[in-house]
Amino acid sequence: MGEKAIESFRSCIPLFQAMGDLARQDIILLLAEHDELTVNEITEHSVLSRPAISHHLKVLRDSEFVTVKQIGTQRYYSLSLDAAVEQLKNLIHTVETNC
Repeated sequence: MGEKAIESFRSCIPLFQAMGDLARQDIILLLAEHDELTVNEITEHSVLSRPAISHHLKVLRDSEFVTVKQIGTQRYYSLSLDAAVEQLKNLIHTVETNC
C-alpha cells in the first residue's frame, strides 16, 4: 500500500471516530434539518444531558463537522460538511488510484 494511501487513511481517523458514535450521528442529522441550533435546543431533541451534548459538539467541531458562532451569550452550532466531505473524497480517490 502506498504512503499516500496510508496518510489519507490516518488523516481521516478523526472523521471516522466522530461519525462512529450514534449520538453524534443524531446531532449531525438534527443540524442537517436546521440552519443552526444552541446546545439547549439540541439537548431538547436528545435523551443526553447538556454536558454530554457539549462533549459531542466539541468532537464534531474538532473534526470540522460543525461550526459555532457566538451571539451574546449564546453559541449557535451549524453543520459544516465541506472539509469533511473533501477529506473523504480524497481518501476514496487515493484508495481507487493506489490500492
